Amino acid sequence: MLKKEFGKTMDTIANNLFNDASEEKRNLIMQRCCEYEHDALRENTDNLLFPNVKETIQKLSEKCHLFIVSNCQSGYIELFMKKAEIEKYITDYECFGNTGKGKGENIRLVIDRNNLKDTIYVGDTQGDYEATLLAKVPFVYAKYGFGSVENCYAAINEITDLLNLR
Repeated sequence: MLKKEFGKTMDTIANNLFNDASEEKRNLIMQRCCEYEHDALRENTDNLLFPNVKETIQKLSEKCHLFIVSNCQSGYIELFMKKAEIEKYITDYECFGNTGKGKGENIRLVIDRNNLKDTIYVGDTQGDYEATLLAKVPFVYAKYGFGSVENCYAAINEITDLLNLR
């Protein structure tokens, strides 16, 4: 039931899961869910990354700038980067919780804010792909992720494949 909500903004998830609740009630539920999620992430001692992610991010950061754009709430990216010990490799990030904007607009915001000229977006859902159409950037589909995608610029079977993209 929840897997189909992965990658969506919190307001969309709330509308899908609690559509018969008032907007005020949905907002309260989602606020508490986010607080719980942050607490659970803070307390988690498991490795949160797919295999080879940290090493690949480190290698990629030596050749290019890396960015994160997500539909998550404020504070999640920062907490995740800290837990995964990848914050020093990430140049900038943005999320729905900070801007109230969808992923496509946030991708464009990060591109403009950092004066980027040659970009790709790596994602694993159809929503990620659609966001790249809006942002006008090539989409690289991470097949090992959570979703399926109908179209893409390139596809990778594991994150280390990014090291060989041209």
